[in-house]
Amino acid sequence: MQLKTLAATLLILAGTSSALAEIGPPEKPDLRLGFIKLTDMAPLAIAWEQGFFMDEGLFVELEAQANWKVLLDGVVTGTLDGAHMLAGQPLGATIGYGTQADIITAFSMDLNGNGITVSNDVWEQMTPHIDRNAEGKPAHPISAAALKPVIEQYRDEGDRFRMGMVFPVSTHNYELRYWLAAGGLNPGLYAPQRGDTSGTINADVHLSVTPPPQMPATMEAGTIQGYCVGEPWNQQAVFKGIGVPVITDYEIWPNNPEKVFGVTEAWAEKYPNTHLRLLRALIRAAHWLDENDNANREEAVKILSRSNYVGADEEVIANSMTGTFEYEKGDVREVPDFNVFFRYYATYPYPSDAIWYLSQMRRWGQIPEPKSDDWYMETAARVYRAAIYKEAARSLIDDGTLSAEDFPDLDAENFTRPHQGELIDGVAFTPREPNAYIDSFEIGLKGSQTP
Repeated sequence: MQLKTLAATLLILAGTSSALAEIGPPEKPDLRLGFIKLTDMAPLAIAWEQGFFMDEGLFVELEAQANWKVLLDGVVTGTLDGAHMLAGQPLGATIGYGTQADIITAFSMDLNGNGITVSNDVWEQMTPHIDRNAEGKPAHPISAAALKPVIEQYRDEGDRFRMGMVFPVSTHNYELRYWLAAGGLNPGLYAPQRGDTSGTINADVHLSVTPPPQMPATMEAGTIQGYCVGEPWNQQAVFKGIGVPVITDYEIWPNNPEKVFGVTEAWAEKYPNTHLRLLRALIRAAHWLDENDNANREEAVKILSRSNYVGADEEVIANSMTGTFEYEKGDVREVPDFNVFFRYYATYPYPSDAIWYLSQMRRWGQIPEPKSDDWYMETAARVYRAAIYKEAARSLIDDGTLSAEDFPDLDAENFTRPHQGELIDGVAFTPREPNAYIDSFEIGLKGSQTP
């Protein structure tokens, strides 16, 4: 350990810029970072493979985790120094939904990257209710209204329609719920104050947790009829011929926030230099992934296909990572922004991202009681640490690694994420007025309602 620490210090002192030297050597150069086998863990893999961690004097071990709960527990207990996290995990932990812990994030790992897939049987039943384009192919985006007759048939036969998502505070849970509700289907409510964390109260569609790599097999077995997950597990269903992705999250909400890099607040306070150096490496990795119009994506696909990272076939990962997405077999369409890691200021931890997640937690009852608009603002600021990000970004600008144009104006407020499109239901997201936003939905809790 002492030799590694000395080596790290020498790496930093040898030829580093004044801006970088001002950060100081890492207090903890040996790190264990967790991830789930999804393509959006890419910034971690690239930071390791391209030597960006080593440039910062960091000796990093990347460790795949069995599921999101195990990953979060690892960060909380300190067996992991930090991890690739669902954007809702630091927020859920901080407000005490599930695991209670002070988790923060100063880095957004990506935008978009998810899809909703149904089994072949369900797709066949949906297709008569889907419009066609001039080429005779399904017109996208596909509304969940096309799923309604299928669900009604299940109900008439005395069966439940089941879909999988990866974790209760996952983007996937909220995106799936959003899509279903926009199509007139109730995905159910949570009532944690009564001990009901199933999320199925008054549900038309019953949602349950399934780890991402197990999604295709679970659907093939008939345990679930569809799922919402990140890549490559939607494209894997197409590759195996067992299902059809009906919509991507880019079609639900263009340039929506997806994963973050999370650490405990205590860890960040104990190792501030280490944290900044981690952020520098991750920002550089995200830039590498998107630079020159995704010129490095083919190399990234080869790296991610390795068993120690995602461990899926290159062809499957490339389907989405290189700017296309395959719906039905052979129906390949251009989706250049399916995976965004750096452009559109993707890495900046905007408070509006946090507020959207909190609004959905309230909408579906995970936050069972009404909160003031100020509470949403304060909670977002407590978890999403833009000041730390800005310090890392400024050091990259000062030492000439990246330019000021690569980042938003770091002296501005930067409250709302830019470059986002309209949500699929046309409801305007108003992050400065979260309660008004929550009350604007037809399905879900409103005002002082408690499930």
